[in-house]
Amino acid sequence: MIEYKSAAYYRSVAALCLAAVAVFANLHLMQPLLPEISRQFALTPLQASISYTLATLCLGLSLLVYAALSDAWGRKTLLLITLVGMSVSTLLLTQVQSFSSLVLLRAIQGCCLGGLPAIAIAWMGEEYSKPALVSAVGYYISANSLGGISGRLLAGGLADWGHWQWVFWPMTLLGALSCYAVWRYLPAAQYFVRQPFRLKQALRDNLYHLRQRLLLLTYLIGGLNFLVFLNQYTYASFVLAATPFNLSSGLIGLLFITYLTGTLGSAYSAKIAQRLNLPGAMALGVLIMMLGSIMTLFAGLLGMVTGFFISAFGFFLCHSLASSFVNQQATRAKASASALYLVFYYIGASSGGVYLQPFWQWAAWPGVIMGSLLMYSLTLALSCWLWRLQRTKLC
Repeated sequence: MIEYKSAAYYRSVAALCLAAVAVFANLHLMQPLLPEISRQFALTPLQASISYTLATLCLGLSLLVYAALSDAWGRKTLLLITLVGMSVSTLLLTQVQSFSSLVLLRAIQGCCLGGLPAIAIAWMGEEYSKPALVSAVGYYISANSLGGISGRLLAGGLADWGHWQWVFWPMTLLGALSCYAVWRYLPAAQYFVRQPFRLKQALRDNLYHLRQRLLLLTYLIGGLNFLVFLNQYTYASFVLAATPFNLSSGLIGLLFITYLTGTLGSAYSAKIAQRLNLPGAMALGVLIMMLGSIMTLFAGLLGMVTGFFISAFGFFLCHSLASSFVNQQATRAKASASALYLVFYYIGASSGGVYLQPFWQWAAWPGVIMGSLLMYSLTLALSCWLWRLQRTKLC
């Protein structure tokens, strides 16, 4: 086993974290660029958002495939294949001339981006000792957030400086570096046991998870929360790009710094859950998101930024607890249970633009908040139902 603070530990964690930064920077870099893409290709906000949400959808749907294939092919091999695919598709994105080409390449890229989140923690669980695993997972999740924030900031900044496509050049270099780091510094698996791919068994496990009410409710809570939370940022980008704010892509990218309070939400999730239990703490997270959403309606730009800081704390609090709850409640095939949660999570993210579009057309940003509060009311009710079911089960 790879021990905590050993040379192999530092090398492998650095390789996985660099790959995580590359993957999540590529996934999220389109978000602050949507107003610019909308102007360049004469698209509505919903049409422009397809270039972002389709990659998210493809990532989510690919997770179950990669999780099963990695059991048969090996973790590192499949991880390298997907990272190379990510880097090549990113390079091709520097040359797109039409929106249809952009969407097609983003779909291909999204399929490649699913390799790391499907494989990384499984690899860690097999190769690290327990003390090393806890620390490594923490670094890995932090790298996910860093990638999402840095990709958005870099994309917005380069769009102001030159052209929105310029961001794909440094992303190609970052992808190539991540490929090299994983190939060079991620050790060969010592404890991996190859298992033949059995489609029937994989489907049977997933159907079993979906029949468990506690798990299904948690999947819905995670997916529906992300449906609203992520896509609020999308529509906020169009609000900030228009009068009276008239912010550039670079300044719009700074809005995503509000994700940083999510780190606090994740860090305090365990302590809060000890007082309220997991479903109760998830309900608290939803209430915090509702408060943050309402806050964005007041005090102009300051109110919007403050509201997003509050919402990010509540979202990541709820998301961290939901992920833990799935792992606790799954009685078999825990890996597929966690992967299924991420499938709901990313499908929710990819469909939120469609859900919020009628509210946007009806009343612009206040309409988006109305639609958000309606969906959060549903996830709050689901959290209360989950709390009741768990209490009944324990009794």
